[in-house]
Amino acid sequence: MKRLFDFIVALILLIILSPILLPVAIALRFSGENKIFYRQERIGLDNKVFTITKFATMLEDSPNMEGGIYTLKDDPRILPMGGFLRKSKINEIPQLLDILFGKMSFVGPRPQMLKVQSWYPEEYEDVFVGLRPGITGIGSIVFRDEVTILLNAVDYDYCYKNEIIPAKTKLELWYKDNRSFWGDIALMFITSWVVIFPDSDVLNSVFSEIPRIDKNTFGKIRP
Repeated sequence: MKRLFDFIVALILLIILSPILLPVAIALRFSGENKIFYRQERIGLDNKVFTITKFATMLEDSPNMEGGIYTLKDDPRILPMGGFLRKSKINEIPQLLDILFGKMSFVGPRPQMLKVQSWYPEEYEDVFVGLRPGITGIGSIVFRDEVTILLNAVDYDYCYKNEIIPAKTKLELWYKDNRSFWGDIALMFITSWVVIFPDSDVLNSVFSEIPRIDKNTFGKIRP
């Protein structure tokens, strides 16, 4: 049922959003590096590598530039339209194509870059066994303020690897053990809600049993 739902809804949304997609594609083609899409290898279903598709918002070589895999506030690598596209989440819309072709789902664990996946504990591989990565999910919602956490961290590399990653692993393992079709529907609505009301605690109100993560303690440690 989930795969059929994903396919039908992704197709409908692509048709509905086409008036947005075309102007954005044209604008990107004639600005920045003249690239419309950004494609990158990620870990997906059954821990196999796939290529994720987004609108280009950063310099193509940004992972190899200062800052590496971290994208922080006012990052100089972000293209002229990139800030708006990222904040509005329009840059994520091309992932509807990945859903349409069965590489992703609307809800699931967020797919990681190959290098970042190597930082995760071994049990994180269990998350993707029989499970497609998602555009949104428990980890994405809880850590929607990840950039702010890293920006304020004493050592953002330590914070990401030793605080955020273990927390995300715990959340995604919980999701896999407790996922349901209607739970996914609820997570899709919650995602839309927290985009509008970022300080909302609606996730914990709806899913009171999810692991509690005290993000107020993150970023305080200097290794």
